[in-house]
Amino acid sequence: MKTATIPSIRVEPAFREKAEDVLGKEETLSAFVETAMAEAIERRTMQREFVARGLASLAQAERTGIYHAAQSIHKEAAERIAAARRKKGKE
Repeated sequence: MKTATIPSIRVEPAFREKAEDVLGKEETLSAFVETAMAEAIERRTMQREFVARGLASLAQAERTGIYHAAQSIHKEAAERIAAARRKKGKE
């Protein structure tokens, strides 16, 4: 498969210097930009999926008339997190 290029962008010299200043040893600016883009793509994909799940949940609640109080959802989430932490501590 052929590779493609990302369009170049113009930035202030100070901004480029800041980016170069945080590069790891042997890391290139191109690799840094590629990593930043990959992380942004992953974050936006997760956000899109989160919103889609929320909208689906809303549609289901509207269809069924069954709603759950935020307090009970938060409590259940906190319990799951605590259980996961306990399990991790035992490993």
